[in-house]
Amino acid sequence: MKSYNEVFQGLRSKKEGALVCFIVIGDPDYETSLAIAKTMVDAGADILELGLPFSDPIADGPSIQSADVRALGKGMNTYRVFEYIKELRNYTDAPIGLLSYYNLIYQYGVQNFYEKSFLAGVNSILVADMPIEEYDLAMVNSEKNKIDSVFMISPITDNKRIRKIAGKVTGFIYAVSRLGITGARRDLEKSTLSFIKRIRKFTNKPICVGFGISRPEHVKGVIKAGADGAIVGSAIVDLIAKNLGNKKRMLEAVEGYVRELKTATRI
Repeated sequence: MKSYNEVFQGLRSKKEGALVCFIVIGDPDYETSLAIAKTMVDAGADILELGLPFSDPIADGPSIQSADVRALGKGMNTYRVFEYIKELRNYTDAPIGLLSYYNLIYQYGVQNFYEKSFLAGVNSILVADMPIEEYDLAMVNSEKNKIDSVFMISPITDNKRIRKIAGKVTGFIYAVSRLGITGARRDLEKSTLSFIKRIRKFTNKPICVGFGISRPEHVKGVIKAGADGAIVGSAIVDLIAKNLGNKKRMLEAVEGYVRELKTATRI
């Protein structure tokens, strides 16, 4: 499988940014979710960021919350997540990151979770509700199992903390483009562009921008501002929700949308 380093360096040489596509594993059901992930890769997604379905996703808005409910309702759980990743890994060598909340990892067993992630072919784990001060146990298991760390930095993170977080990152920095929860939006705030430049002053680690990125112009804007990639999630999940009654149309909609977004990464 490809490492983040290989992907980001390869794209930089071509003057492209990375398109990171997010879905909730098991939404709307196991088989369809697997087909969606494969479709995104075929349509040009450079990196997959996959969410573990959770009943209390505090960082996520209505779109992803609904996806969690659909996945959980179809029997998806942490044990089946690793089956899913193994199947997906047989199809693609693109980097796969997991996005989870700590409760799921703790209940599964931290050591066990990281070991299973490595065996399944996971590149990175982002724990959305874990600050770096609580990262020690996860870091030990992350390093032991060669799993990259991804951390979020928000617009209100001060410069001293940006430097501290960046020092712990081995995968990429997840730059949260706005305060609040996930969800597609119409416009890209000017403050997001200056935020990217502020982070860049303190690190050369890859920066990918998420939360609200939903249009080709958003993707192009953050990459031109110095980001290495754009993360798109809620807008893809919305396409899934709009086409629950027609799997063929759902996959076609996701494919067309991802292709359009990938085109925007070429600057």
